[in-house]
Amino acid sequence: MTQSIPHTDHDRLLIIDFGSQVTQLIARRLRELNVYCEIHPFNKVDAAFLAEFAPKAVIFSGGPASVFADGAPMPPAGVFDMGVPILGICYGQQVMMHCLGGKVERGHGTAEFGRAFVTPSPVTHPILSGWFDTDDGAGGREQVWMSHGDHVSEIAPGFQVLGTSPNAPFAITANPERHFYAVQFHPEVHHTPKGAKLYENFVRLAGFKGDWTMGAYREEAIRKIREQVGDQKVICGLSGGVDSSVAAVLIHEAIGDQLTCVFVDHGLLRLGEAEQVVKMFRDTYNIPLIHADESDLFLGALEGVSDPEMKRKTIGRLFIDVFQKHATAVGGATFLAQGTLYPDVIESVSFSGGPSVTIKSHHNVGGLPEKMGMKLVEPLRELFKDEVRALGRELGLPDAFIGRHPFPGPGLAIRCPGEITREKLDILRQADAVYIDQIRKHGLYDDIWQAFAAILPMKTVGVMGDGRTYDYALALRAVTSVDGMTADYYPFSHEFLGETATRIINEVQGVNRVFYDCTSKPPGTIELE
Repeated sequence: MTQSIPHTDHDRLLIIDFGSQVTQLIARRLRELNVYCEIHPFNKVDAAFLAEFAPKAVIFSGGPASVFADGAPMPPAGVFDMGVPILGICYGQQVMMHCLGGKVERGHGTAEFGRAFVTPSPVTHPILSGWFDTDDGAGGREQVWMSHGDHVSEIAPGFQVLGTSPNAPFAITANPERHFYAVQFHPEVHHTPKGAKLYENFVRLAGFKGDWTMGAYREEAIRKIREQVGDQKVICGLSGGVDSSVAAVLIHEAIGDQLTCVFVDHGLLRLGEAEQVVKMFRDTYNIPLIHADESDLFLGALEGVSDPEMKRKTIGRLFIDVFQKHATAVGGATFLAQGTLYPDVIESVSFSGGPSVTIKSHHNVGGLPEKMGMKLVEPLRELFKDEVRALGRELGLPDAFIGRHPFPGPGLAIRCPGEITREKLDILRQADAVYIDQIRKHGLYDDIWQAFAAILPMKTVGVMGDGRTYDYALALRAVTSVDGMTADYYPFSHEFLGETATRIINEVQGVNRVFYDCTSKPPGTIELE
């Protein structure tokens, strides 16, 4: 986590971020083990920080750099002399070897990207307890996920080789005396099936009690909100999705009537969504709620805009304008609360000031104007979607809130590539409603992470009723995911897709062709824009 939640009752694990796009997945694996951890970029961690933080163990993340490049990220001075266990991952392994007397090289055909298999060496260690089962038919091999161009060519003194892969002779290494461990692969990703077991072994060897839970997170988050807000008023941007709903309920539990929710209808919502959200929230919670119909404002500003980044930034700017207007109306709210999650942050900005790369701007992160009249309260900023749902259950939210598919703040604007028009939005709303209805009728809604229709910036020739048509093409998207960081397309049957396409074309005027998007993330993103 970037900004430490004050707490004194938990052992701390420090993750030093060297710029990997999946560093937060390390934290997620540890949270699943009920271990409290914080992510801090390498350039923000010094000897004074280490002394104050007093970690029980340290993990070095992966990263895109080369250890022998000018200005390469390096661990803080003194970290190897703290007497605590350290685990290095990918670049973290390379920088550990580099600093402790080993050697790292580039090239010579030893790069590995994607699936690889590690085999055990004759040396064993409890860090690999539960690995290399010989009853699985794979001869003791274990699948891992590699992503490295450089490689360790000589291990540091005191290290032993525990596992090798075809292009990584030092795939798993350990210095048992100093409790230092290093792997060339990424155990945090799902493509390393037993990666979680490696983390479990590491924290067990480090002596963690595993007492960090969503109940504890709730208590600490409430304390942090109260400390940040004091006696000031807060408005919360409510979309009706699980993120903003959990944020609103959590903040209300912390500060009560100091909170007012603002639901902005920007004209980019799904069919009947405004009415559904307002009714659902007002019927469930006694929290002041303003329904702001600003559709003309948003659609007017978006007229003629086709660039996706400009769409996001325009929407972000207008959201802030609307929130500022209502902040004044409720008596001078000085804080704006949002349901920002970590996947939004990692794709929008360099997390924690670290070296990770921007993928795209989110309306509530990178799309915000630089000068705001309010300060941000984002209690979910370092959580994944599944963690937010767990927190929602902890807070007692109804399943109707917790189980909803994610819906982006920019709404249908990013499901309408190219210029946005009211005609295209109307077509998209109706088509999306048919698609979701089909998914629910077939009992698939809860099996899918997110599903939606998108109207493509093209028209195609068709034949309907013996006549020529020239109408829009539509793309259907449905993905499975655990945390939103990676995703795969949902494997609908051909019968389902055919039935759904027929319904859309028959029931929605203006569509004569339907495609299904079977792109994973990466290389794509979940949304089209």
